Amino acid sequence: MTSCIFCGILSGETPASFVYRDERVAAFMDIQPITLGHLLVVPTAHGAHLADIDEEIASDLMRCAYRLSAAVRGAGVPCEGVNLFLADGAAAMQDVFHVHLHVIPRFGGDGFGLVLPSDYPRRPTRDELDGVAAQIRAALDGTRT
Repeated sequence: MTSCIFCGILSGETPASFVYRDERVAAFMDIQPITLGHLLVVPTAHGAHLADIDEEIASDLMRCAYRLSAAVRGAGVPCEGVNLFLADGAAAMQDVFHVHLHVIPRFGGDGFGLVLPSDYPRRPTRDELDGVAAQIRAALDGTRT
């Protein structure tokens, strides 16, 4: 079996409950769901991080998650809302290093939530925000400032 569990699932070596599959993306049930109906949307070709996959494939992941969000709401599972979550890198809580987008049905009292850092109430100054924005724009343009 391959060392990537999602590649094993995609190859048929590891069982999964698929809800969607085409030549570029697939979606299957998470085996350790946060809530009933929790899905994972993955590219069919391996890429450990978001930057490792083609921009069009990344778009396909979101398009699939968009459609699945509506399907989950209509499926009869408890769903008052939906979270989409993609962890990119260990520091971002990625635990399987094959890009995957979580589609998580949510409802009041489901017990899931985010823990915010202790300094969250502090708002950065406009100068700080502008400085970081300039750094990101430069990286987006392929240049360094």
